[in-house]
Amino acid sequence: MVDGYNPLSDEVRAEPSVAYHHLLEEAPVHFFEQFEPPFYTLSRFADVQGALLDIETYSSEWGQGPRHSPPGGMLSNPPQHTFYRGLVQQAFTPRAIAEWADRIVEISEELLDKRADVGNWDMHDDYAFPLPVIVIVEMLGVPGDDLQKFKYWSDITVEAMGAEDPTPWAAEMGELAAYLLEVIRERRENPRNDLISELVTAEQDGKGLTDEELLGVVNQLFVGGNETTTSLITNMVWRLLQDRPLWERLVADPSLIDAAVEESLRFDPPVLGLYRTTTKDVDLEGGTIPKDAKVMMHYAAANRDPEAFPSPDEFSLDRERNRHLGFGLGVHFCLGAPLARLEARVALRTLLQRCPDLQLLGDGERIAPFFLWGRRRLPVSG
Repeated sequence: MVDGYNPLSDEVRAEPSVAYHHLLEEAPVHFFEQFEPPFYTLSRFADVQGALLDIETYSSEWGQGPRHSPPGGMLSNPPQHTFYRGLVQQAFTPRAIAEWADRIVEISEELLDKRADVGNWDMHDDYAFPLPVIVIVEMLGVPGDDLQKFKYWSDITVEAMGAEDPTPWAAEMGELAAYLLEVIRERRENPRNDLISELVTAEQDGKGLTDEELLGVVNQLFVGGNETTTSLITNMVWRLLQDRPLWERLVADPSLIDAAVEESLRFDPPVLGLYRTTTKDVDLEGGTIPKDAKVMMHYAAANRDPEAFPSPDEFSLDRERNRHLGFGLGVHFCLGAPLARLEARVALRTLLQRCPDLQLLGDGERIAPFFLWGRRRLPVSG
């Protein structure tokens, strides 16, 4: 157990779970001053669940990241959030996503074909990153010829998300914005059978989106559609290969793949937590949060709460009623959850079939933002 809680410390960044017991048992309402702005952290399952459902008290008006940001897109409050989400949600229903299953299998197979004669390779760069990126750019209708360009922009976006000062990456973020705006404007002139074309022509109550509003939505879909799924895949493979009997059990019994995906989302959620801003003083067991405070909803700690999950620190393929918060809850429940689950299931199934003797070559390299959890490098062999 850590002494106190500092999410920026090397110890906690290397393995966030070392702090969960302290948060849950000693500091369920924790105040962290060493960040600008300072923020509170909620960690108990009941508190996090209640906050996620109480959008009047815990508002998304100033963004869901650790810094204050202007309202915008699908991360805003209703009714703006409802409007934006309504424009895109039909593309992410389970039925719509199921139509992508064969293509996701095809991409997974093609990526592993390239590794067939390579002894050592990188799970992140060679498999977990390109799989969801190829899928989301095909869904959006963004040209996918230069995968490295998208990888670069995605890495920059993640770096900026976790920085107290994102301005060093302003030029690169501007490049991505200019690229996407060009695609948006081209689709207004020449619509195709893709999601961006649907967005540029969509209306609700006679109202559509401006290019700048579309840019915000498309950028959220691009980043959300690849980074978190990449981390889900790398986290899952990393944990399973660390505990070899789990991996070998899945090789022998692929019917447990769904359970492995859900347990990974509970045990190692790619988003450790997102933020809200309080609209009034909040009294909770463990402390009072003042009005206008940033509050981290710590999904990962809540997912290890023994009041909600028996044996919470065990990665179990036999867990029943795994009602984790890996995708959030309520009106902001992750829009891309059906797609992420499908991609993770296909990615794991293909690896188990094609690479049953896969081995870790170290623990890789953690991604930068303290409130996200994943690996930007994960060397493997086999």
